[in-house]
Amino acid sequence: MTATEGHGADHPTADRPRQTWDDGLIARRAQRRAEGHAARGETTDAEAVVPADGGVGAAAGPEGPWGDDGRAGGGAAAWAAVGAMGGRGPGGGFAAGAAGDMRTAGGQGAYGSPSYSAYGPGARGFVTGALRPRLEALRQLVGLSRTRLDGRTLAGAGRVLDEADARGRHPLGHTVVALAGATGSGKSTLFNALAGTQLSEAGIRRPTTATPLACAWTDHADGLLDRLGIPMADRRRPAYPYDPALRGLVLLDLPDHDSAAAGHRERVDRLLGLVDAVVWVVDPEKYADAVLHERYLRPLAGYAEVTFVVLNQVDRLPGEAADQVLDDLRRLLDEDGLALGEHGEPGAAVLALSALTGEGVGELRDMLGRLAAECGAAERRLAADVDGATARLRPQYVADGASVGLGDRARAEFEDRLAEAAGAAAAGQAAERAWLRDAEWACGTPWGRVARRGPWGVRGSRGPYGSLGLSSGTGTRRSAGRRVEDAREIPGARAKAAAVEAVTARPAVEEAVRTLADEATAGLPGPWAQAVREAAGWGGRGLPDAIDEAVAAATAGRRPARPGWWSAVASTQVALMLMQLAGMVWLVGIVAGLFGGLLWWLPAMLLSGAVAVSAGLAWGCGVMARGPARRYGRMAEARRREAAVACGRARVLEPVGAELSRYREVRAQYVIAAGGS
Repeated sequence: MTATEGHGADHPTADRPRQTWDDGLIARRAQRRAEGHAARGETTDAEAVVPADGGVGAAAGPEGPWGDDGRAGGGAAAWAAVGAMGGRGPGGGFAAGAAGDMRTAGGQGAYGSPSYSAYGPGARGFVTGALRPRLEALRQLVGLSRTRLDGRTLAGAGRVLDEADARGRHPLGHTVVALAGATGSGKSTLFNALAGTQLSEAGIRRPTTATPLACAWTDHADGLLDRLGIPMADRRRPAYPYDPALRGLVLLDLPDHDSAAAGHRERVDRLLGLVDAVVWVVDPEKYADAVLHERYLRPLAGYAEVTFVVLNQVDRLPGEAADQVLDDLRRLLDEDGLALGEHGEPGAAVLALSALTGEGVGELRDMLGRLAAECGAAERRLAADVDGATARLRPQYVADGASVGLGDRARAEFEDRLAEAAGAAAAGQAAERAWLRDAEWACGTPWGRVARRGPWGVRGSRGPYGSLGLSSGTGTRRSAGRRVEDAREIPGARAKAAAVEAVTARPAVEEAVRTLADEATAGLPGPWAQAVREAAGWGGRGLPDAIDEAVAAATAGRRPARPGWWSAVASTQVALMLMQLAGMVWLVGIVAGLFGGLLWWLPAMLLSGAVAVSAGLAWGCGVMARGPARRYGRMAEARRREAAVACGRARVLEPVGAELSRYREVRAQYVIAAGGS
């Protein structure tokens, strides 16, 4: 997904080259707006509009019966707006994201219904257990990732959250268990044996069960059965009086998963994605069926704690054959990766029984009774859903074997490269040389100035201590005539920018940005590495011109104060020059006989002494100027460096740092959603 996709009508991006992210604030602000609309009875944009591409809830195609197969409830597409709703489900939802409350601002519970306790006395809900922070983190993860990952990648996580919302609306004191199996495995016979009465037709005709049947040991399961899509005509009651050990159990008899009848497999897969637990019924002839193991048991290895595998029809096996078949079944399940709950360990329960004779049925009934009494199957099932969703998302958030981030060393190297590209060191050296030249001009002998530049105070086009006009010489130079011509053609601020001399080496800046992007993306997963590269690339565009403008602004009018002793030395040099002139006139007069009777050595001493003092003074002032020249050169280098580094920080380092912070925030949510792994 590009930076301009996935936004609503209030986020137009057609005329903007790049979207600026705010590290999670978008979702929270949208949530506050949505709560304000809810308080006024209005509909928010996020609730009313679903993107055409499906957003987070876009169908990703079937991947397994309990995976990304499109759960019922109609909420998958609504998760396209989860990010803009601050991690809330449609209509509010329970465990509402950052709000941390089951109720919205308008006092509404899940899907806009009035707030109520859906669990009843003594029942345990998702929002009070260890699953709540994981679901909230997964909501935040989906919301924060919509701008970086496409909807198909997040579709599985969106459906898990939809399922959590839908299941959370019904009492968790009810446990939905499905009997699933192949044709002729004896599901219907076992269904009748557990119910204690003849509810499902069992016979030799195949397939016997065409539609799912339900038997509930409770009078309050209508809401759950409506969600499962079980019509009233297919709802049954167990033998009266109800077995108190099975109170709260809702048992389903599913069609055959290998049925040749059209639609049977689709109904089985849909219901397997909605129930809390599954009892797989196999028979001695088809317990090793490849379809059963490859399509169902192997993909469902993560749901071992809510899975039962029952070897039915053991009455048909002679002697120790039942134990041998049961051992072979355990071996196959172990190869499928399905953990077996042996020796008190959590995992799938495997047992042998005969639904026809009743052998072992009591043991299965006891297991189902304990499962229903715990009221935890739904939570364990959803925890396995979250485990599966986070496992599929792991490559998008975790890159093993590398540290992630932008260290101080990489930042310092980037700043050094920018300073070098801007010619900071060369500018400092040029400034130092210019200071020394100005000191020599101001404090040198007058005859030396006359010999170098002509009349007093004139140095070609520059006077003493004039503008330095420094340039590094390392960048791409443009002719002054071209710059002036651009300035005449382009009015206003653009003309001012065009008149700035290009002193920055563009290839060096581009190389610095690429190197920084490589350092910043080391160890990042693909989508987030791409986001960091885009941030660095956008900042790098126009960076040389920005550095040129910043350098020009930083160095414009930067003339150091003229030291006071330069004026004193210049005055002394003038006095010494006058003494030299007087000595020369006196000496010439003596030679010409104009000053008879005077000693010739007096004017000679005056002339030679003035020359010596003037030269010595000029040399001493040159020595004294070296220290201030070095300081001035360092100041000029620092000004240019600071100007270049400030541009690099604002245009590259800060956007890259923002993307890395966003990744760390998302990674933290992923770790919570994945259970701290």
